[in-house]
Amino acid sequence: MFKIIDYQATEPISMVNNNNPIPIAHSPQHSVLAAISICIPRRNSHHNHVQLIATLGLRGLVETSQILFKIFRDGQEIFRAQQGIESDPTSEVNYIVTFQAIDKNVGRGQHHYQVTAENITPDTEAAVVGPISFSGLAIASDDCDDF
Repeated sequence: MFKIIDYQATEPISMVNNNNPIPIAHSPQHSVLAAISICIPRRNSHHNHVQLIATLGLRGLVETSQILFKIFRDGQEIFRAQQGIESDPTSEVNYIVTFQAIDKNVGRGQHHYQVTAENITPDTEAAVVGPISFSGLAIASDDCDDF
């Protein structure tokens, strides 16, 4: 049996907006796209999982960009994924990228999670056009000995 111990979500951009794209920084710089905080109570400091889900709307502007997505907990990278984003000057091509990470056995206290993006391909350009959503669900086992 499992129980929810915390849930947080943010939606900094709720819809596609091609008129106001947000450029994705080139590596080693990165763009912070969303952030949430999750609290793990002392009694649930073992045998827990934080499920993190990010959905991002992107568009290639110049050539094909390889975008590196990262999730950080308290400033330390815990997850990464990569996605190619093509540009097409003859049409509006937008991508919706969704990825999920599981952070296991998170220590007690307040934890700050961030999702970032960086363009790792020189001489290309990509941008966030929305939507952006980022959520975290912390669950713990009901039958843990430390309750």
